[in-house]
Amino acid sequence: MKAAELIWNSWKNGKKIDTLPDEIMPHSRNEAYKIQEQIEVLSKKTILGWKIAATSKDGQNHIGVSGPLAGRIFREKVTNPNNTIALGNNKMGVAEPEFAFKIGSLIKPNKTLFNVEEIMELVDNLHLAIEFPDSRFNNFSSVGELSLIADNACADQFVISSPIEIDWKNIDFSNFKLSISNSKFSYQGIGSNVLGDPRIALTWLVNELSQNNIMLEKGMIVSTGTCSKPIPVETGDIVTANFGELGEISINLK
Repeated sequence: MKAAELIWNSWKNGKKIDTLPDEIMPHSRNEAYKIQEQIEVLSKKTILGWKIAATSKDGQNHIGVSGPLAGRIFREKVTNPNNTIALGNNKMGVAEPEFAFKIGSLIKPNKTLFNVEEIMELVDNLHLAIEFPDSRFNNFSSVGELSLIADNACADQFVISSPIEIDWKNIDFSNFKLSISNSKFSYQGIGSNVLGDPRIALTWLVNELSQNNIMLEKGMIVSTGTCSKPIPVETGDIVTANFGELGEISINLK
């Protein structure tokens, strides 16, 4: 519980920490996810869903890990498009365009791995998202993946659209092109940056939770990771993610 308290207090007061002391450092992914669970309890926040960090090479390089990590999305940290959010003490200072899927059925841990087809049958809706990740660690690119999982996989604020109303079931997500921009930068992205396909990333998330004995609740939204290089942002920006035929979402930063 001490690790969760340290991380949650840092999240609340904006004061970054250098590292977790050796005596409370997690030694496995399962232990790290237990710390996440304790943060959820301490926070008294409602969980809207899950995010995946480091699904792309750029994302992995950004936080210094070799593969994806799962984290909880707090409902209180989610905003609708065309609103204004405060960056506050966010040290990462980036925005990431993402596909998000709403799960239509409770998915319990399973001894065998789920496949993409099985999971997509359980998806109700597609959403567009922009993530503004952050870490509670000063040097997030060097603390390692177990500490970053304990740090809720660098989850912080999200912008998530209402469900996409056009038929998206047959979209080729792997080759789907999109962009994210503000007044200074415009980055192009593609679905294949997310573990080859956002649907593959979603399936990874389900299996990661399953292997750590975590249920994925019905109605939860999973944001599958950045499709582009994270774009630098600062206070005063208007950030827009354009998903072509699926529409675009924007947010003001204060």
